[in-house]
Formats: sequence, structure tokens, C-alpha cells
Amino acid sequence: MTHLLGELAAFALAVGISPLHIALLLLLLLGPRPLHRGGWFVAGWLLTTALAVVLLLSVGHGLLLTMEKGSGHRTGLDLLAAGALPLPLLLVVSAALELASPDNLFLLAKAAGGLLAAGLGTGQEVVGAALFCLLSASLLMLPLLALPVAGSDRVLPLLEAGKGWLFSRGDLVVALVSLALAGYLGWQGIEGLQLGLAA
Repeated sequence: MTHLLGELAAFALAVGISPLHIALLLLLLLGPRPLHRGGWFVAGWLLTTALAVVLLLSVGHGLLLTMEKGSGHRTGLDLLAAGALPLPLLLVVSAALELASPDNLFLLAKAAGGLLAAGLGTGQEVVGAALFCLLSASLLMLPLLALPVAGSDRVLPLLEAGKGWLFSRGDLVVALVSLALAGYLGWQGIEGLQLGLAA
């Protein structure tokens, strides 16, 4: 169980380290009605993650999923246009951006596969999926919750600095996450080969 929770946490944080989503959320929090608009955006992320994992779990009991990793986050989106998006559209934008990344789809499938392989009951699968969803959204919820807790006077300069850092180093963050994920999957593959040769 500890191994499963560690694996789910790693996959969730890999999904959550999405420079595109974090940068878009920071822009929303720096604009008008930050909590309202940011809340809709984070709700879209949570809802998308939950629906994707539940769908993969529901079909995964009778379906063999092939795990092929894709790459290429779309970082060329004009994030400044986000300030004009109507609120319900933020749900759609959040969901579309999350599912547009092959990396995210791969990680969602790996998380669901890990839950399925553990042979848990339905209740435990739901708890595992809920923990995965919350962990994947943790990097989005932190700045959103910091605004009402610490106050906008103290948080807005930090968000502005964070936005500048993320815009200048977003590709590096994606590269490091991809390298870490490749290292983990390579290690997992070597371990599988060793088990296959030993049998």
C-alpha cells in the first residue's frame, strides 16, 4: 500500500507541475475577481482529473491499456487572453488544456493502472482516486488559498514574481519533470525485465 501511495503521489505531482496551468491561474489571480475566476479554473482541473481517473478505472477492469508516453506541452498559447474568458468557459479551458497533453493522459492512465493492479475494493479505489485528484491540484490550490488567507497585499507581489519566473523557466520545468518521469519508467522497465529473466 505504501508503494501504491508513493506511486500515486509521484504521478499526481507530475500531472500537477503544469507550467501552462499554473501560469494561467496566476494570470487569473492577478486580474479582477481573482478568487471567483481562479476557483472556477481549479474546479475544472479537479473535475477533469476525477472524471478521467473514474473513467479509466471503470473501463480498466475489463480493458488492457497500452501505455505510450507522448510529449510536447503546448506552451505557445497566448496566456494574456485568459483575462477575457467567461467563467463557465474556464471549466472547459482547464479540462481541454489538461487533457491536451499526452504526458497528462499517460500519467492518468498509469495512476488508474496502479489502482487497478493493487486489487483494491471499490471504496479504496475511490479514496485512492480522490487523493490522486487532490494531490494533482495541490500546486493550483496553494496560490488560490493563499490569496484569502494571507491577503492580496502580501500575495499579489509573490504571484507576479512567480508568473515572471514561470514564463522564463517553464520549458526547463517541463524538461526536468519529463527527465524524472523517464528515469522512473526506465527503472521500472529494468526491474520488470529482471523479474521476467528470473522467472
